[in-house]
Amino acid sequence: MFRNFVTYVLLIVGLVAGAEPADSVRRGGFFQKVKDYLSLDNDTANTTPKRFSISFLGGPSYANDSRFSLGVAGMAQYRLNGCDTIQPSYATITGNITTAGFWKLGVEGSMFFPRESKRLNYEMEVEYAPRDFWGMGYYRGNSDRHTQLHQHSYKVKGEFLFRLAEDFYAGPMLQWDYASSGAIEDEELLDGQDHVVRNYGFGVTLQYDSRDLMTNAYSGVYVYLNQVFRPKFLWNRYAFSTTDFEACYYHKAWRGAVIAGQVTALFNLGNPSWAMMALMGDSESMRGYYRGRYRDKHMTTAQVEIRQYIGRRFGAVVWGGAGSVFHDSNSFRRWMPNYGVGLRWEFRRRVNIRLDYGFGKRGQSGFMFNINEAF
Repeated sequence: MFRNFVTYVLLIVGLVAGAEPADSVRRGGFFQKVKDYLSLDNDTANTTPKRFSISFLGGPSYANDSRFSLGVAGMAQYRLNGCDTIQPSYATITGNITTAGFWKLGVEGSMFFPRESKRLNYEMEVEYAPRDFWGMGYYRGNSDRHTQLHQHSYKVKGEFLFRLAEDFYAGPMLQWDYASSGAIEDEELLDGQDHVVRNYGFGVTLQYDSRDLMTNAYSGVYVYLNQVFRPKFLWNRYAFSTTDFEACYYHKAWRGAVIAGQVTALFNLGNPSWAMMALMGDSESMRGYYRGRYRDKHMTTAQVEIRQYIGRRFGAVVWGGAGSVFHDSNSFRRWMPNYGVGLRWEFRRRVNIRLDYGFGKRGQSGFMFNINEAF
C-alpha cells in the first residue's frame, strides 16, 4: 500500500512537470518507468561492488511546524579506486517544500578512502523557515507567548579524519553558520540579540565507528565527539565553544530485529546566539517536537528503537526516549518524553525509506519522511 501510494505521488509530480507527453505515458513510458524503478529487486541490487549508483524517491509528509510537505530524498553510493572491499561512500540529498512556506535543501555524506585510511564527512544546508519562536529557555517553550521568525539559514561543515587505530579516527574540522530572523513582532523574545548572526568555527573531531554499515547498521558501536571553537578573532560577535557528543549501539536480537540505542549531548559554553543554541526536535531525535520551541544553551537526549523486518521489503519500528534543554544544573532536571512508531520500506538493499510519527509533551506530534534510519 505504501509503495503504491508513493508511486501515485511520483506519477502526479511527473505529469505536472511534463515529464513525458500524454501519448508516451499511455504507451507505458513514464508510468512504466516509475513502476519498474520502484519494483527493482532489492535482493539483487547493490550486492556486487559498483563504481556508482544513485536512487531517488519522493513523497508527502506532515509535521506540526511545517504542515503538509512534499519531499524528495536521494542517495548516491560510490567507491573510489581501491575501495572495492570496503563499504561504499555515500551522499544523500533531501529537498522539502511545504504548505506553510518552508523550503529546505540539504546534502550530507561520507567519502571513504582506500584501506579506510581516511574519511571526509561533510554537511551543507540551505533553509527558509517561517517558524514560530518562543524565545530561549524551557519555561518560555512551555508558555503560549510566541512570535514568528522568517528565518533564512545556511550551514557548511566539513571533517577530514585520519585512521589512528582500528575503527578509530581523528582530524580537523571547519564550520560556517549564518542565520537571519527577518522582521519579528515581539522583539523582547530575542533578548536584545542581533537579527543577523554569523559564526565561523574550527575544531577537532574524534570518531570510533565499528558499525557494519554506516547508513543502516545491524551491529556495532558508534561514538562521536566534536569540539568547535568560535572565538572573537574569527569575526564572531557571539563567541562560544560547542561540545557535541553522540554514542550509538546496535545489536541483532531475535529474527529480523535490531535494537538500536542512542545518547546525545550538546554543550555551548560562552555566549551563543538565539540561532546557535541547542534546538529540540528534528528527524533524528525527539521526533515529533516542534523544532526550536524548546531551545537553550545545552541539550541531552536518549532513545531506544526496535527495528523489526516484516517481509516483502517492509519493516516497522517503535521507539521511546526523553530529552532536556537547560542552561544550568538546576534546569537539567526537566526531562521531556518522546515516543513513536514508524514504517520502513527497503527502497534498495539496506537503503530504507522511513515514515515516522513521533509524539511529545503538550500534544506535540508529527510525521517525518526521510531516507536512511534516524541514527
